Amino acid sequence: MADTLKLTNTLADETRYSIYQYVVKEKKQVNVQEIAEQFGIHPNVARLHLTKLNESKFISSELVKNGKGGRPARVYFLAEDPIYLSFPKQENHLILQWLLETVDSMGEIAITKAKEISYRQGQTIVHSPLSSIQTFETKMELLTKAADSIGYIPHVTEKEGKKVITFSIYNCPYKDHLNKYPTLVCTLHESFLKGQFDALFPINEFVQVESMQNHCSNCVYQIEVL
Repeated sequence: MADTLKLTNTLADETRYSIYQYVVKEKKQVNVQEIAEQFGIHPNVARLHLTKLNESKFISSELVKNGKGGRPARVYFLAEDPIYLSFPKQENHLILQWLLETVDSMGEIAITKAKEISYRQGQTIVHSPLSSIQTFETKMELLTKAADSIGYIPHVTEKEGKKVITFSIYNCPYKDHLNKYPTLVCTLHESFLKGQFDALFPINEFVQVESMQNHCSNCVYQIEVL
């Protein structure tokens, strides 16, 4: 319970939570001065927020040489190990580990079935009997709500009369399983996302343009819809 209270108290401050979100989305090393300028706060306040996030293990830090012979500067970056927070404490990530190992050991038949299940779940999460007559804006609200729960940030642009929705994942919720089951995890995650788009936009072109498996900093999908 003490750890849970520490975690919730850390993110209870609105500015501190916003700083954490900034580190997640930027996915790069930041320093006190950058955070101070980004959020319009005094460097000492920025340092306090970063220190608390570091102590709670939401982010990590290290000292780096500045190349000019001066004192090393501390930089902060997103922690490698994900934070699991639930009430009461649950170990769902262990169940996921067991299921991934089971599916992987059973081969292609199990993987195909798992893709079907994740695809249907994607359809279900945005399902609405009025989906065919909803406006584009309403459909984007459904996608944004679903995307926020798994770490995607959607952006919409126009291209040759079509709308292009770009989904970038900055903080993969399954990153602790990527080293052992990269193809399986990404395949199921992509099926889940594809199910959402097919449910809302029956005619679409769904393409992955960047992948963490290829040493990109983020996974990025682009979807053209009418």
